[in-house]
Amino acid sequence: MPNNSPPDLIRSRLREPADPALAKASVSVDFDKRLAPYDLAGSLAHAKMLGQVGLVSEEDLRLMIHGLQELSVEVAEGRFEWRAELEDVHMNLEKALTDRIGPAGARLHTARSRNDQVALDERLYLKDVVGKISRLIWELREALVKKAGEVKDTPMPGYTHLQRAQPVLLAHHFLAYYEMLTRDSGRLGDLEKRLHEMPLGSGALSGTGLPIKPELVAQELGFPDLSGNSLDAVASRDLLMEFLAFGAILAVHLSRLAEDMILWCSAEFNLAELPDSLTTSSSMMPQKKNPDGAELLRGKTGRTIGNLVTLLTVVKGLPMSYNRDLQEDKEPLFDTADTLELILPLAKAQVTGLKFNKSRLTELADDPYTPATDLADSLVLKGVPFREAHRQVGALVAYCVEKKISLAETEAEVLKRFCPQAEPDILKRLTLFQLLAARDKTPGGTAPKTVQLRLTRAKEMLAEEKDRRGAG
Repeated sequence: MPNNSPPDLIRSRLREPADPALAKASVSVDFDKRLAPYDLAGSLAHAKMLGQVGLVSEEDLRLMIHGLQELSVEVAEGRFEWRAELEDVHMNLEKALTDRIGPAGARLHTARSRNDQVALDERLYLKDVVGKISRLIWELREALVKKAGEVKDTPMPGYTHLQRAQPVLLAHHFLAYYEMLTRDSGRLGDLEKRLHEMPLGSGALSGTGLPIKPELVAQELGFPDLSGNSLDAVASRDLLMEFLAFGAILAVHLSRLAEDMILWCSAEFNLAELPDSLTTSSSMMPQKKNPDGAELLRGKTGRTIGNLVTLLTVVKGLPMSYNRDLQEDKEPLFDTADTLELILPLAKAQVTGLKFNKSRLTELADDPYTPATDLADSLVLKGVPFREAHRQVGALVAYCVEKKISLAETEAEVLKRFCPQAEPDILKRLTLFQLLAARDKTPGGTAPKTVQLRLTRAKEMLAEEKDRRGAG
């Protein structure tokens, strides 16, 4: 019968059992058990390497492989019994393996430490998470491009300081978020390149004097390179910090998108509406239709920012190399990954479900005073310094506001009084769609033909990325 009493696996140097308060604070298995599939994969690769270099016998290797495979099935099916007194995922799995296969299990930890073990687990976990989130970002970017294609001819008021400024195309607005998310995707791709170093073999901090071949483990697990410094390999968490920084930036972008949708769907703006399936009602006011999905997108951003600050604060004062403070790296990591996997599909659903009030958008885009900048630009073309043109047009707008007329309603003699160099019919020519079309001088402007070019290129980029992912 196996001995199921708590083992003394790591306190052989110490003469007293751990104080209950320390023991309780040391427990991390309730959250780091999520690393179990990666821990088992690393252990399996490590065992095979130990067999190949002769540090374990063929029989011990056979027992190890069989035991680790059994544990992998139990973990995957949720049947493994986790024990808090064993502290963490590593000791739980090692004890379970030793109980099953005897002394061979005790040989598995040869030439490794929990320090390089957890560094490996976290890299393997991140590689999986990066792949999942990359696909979710692609899907949201695709949804933004599809929505831009649906509304590509619809104007809307562009805002600065949340005040109507100049008209833009609604498609241009959606493509702005596409650009943000494309950069987010690039940041994640950059991180992925830095996950290529395999840290196992670094030991506790200095490596090992045993005749191991870490390159065999790296090959088994799909790492192209080995860590270049054993201290760095076990002490650094910048890969996790980079992921959390990426996650916070991505969530901020989604929060801004959510805020736009919340404003658009308000009765005051009345620019768009979300389907009932993406809204909630009030527990008290039966007439309400609340954009809770968008509000949750906005609200959950705080978690991702907090997770980044948490890990930065944990690591900032640590001396080289490993310190137990690093136990606190996992919960922020898991929480940000979970949050992003939750809110990216929600954002996609929100974008896909939006329906627009196109007549209202056009009405607000055709603001009585939005031609002001183009009027000033027309004066610049006549040789008027821009600051003087700005002053003249500003005075004209103030006059029109006082008289409660639009710029287009200004009489020719009034225009001449305020803007002596202006062409008499210039205001009649500064229509909404002329204002949009005039933005063709800027490669990233809102002119319809420019937006169409960018929309086409965005579709091509998404298709190329999909092909690369399929090929990979």
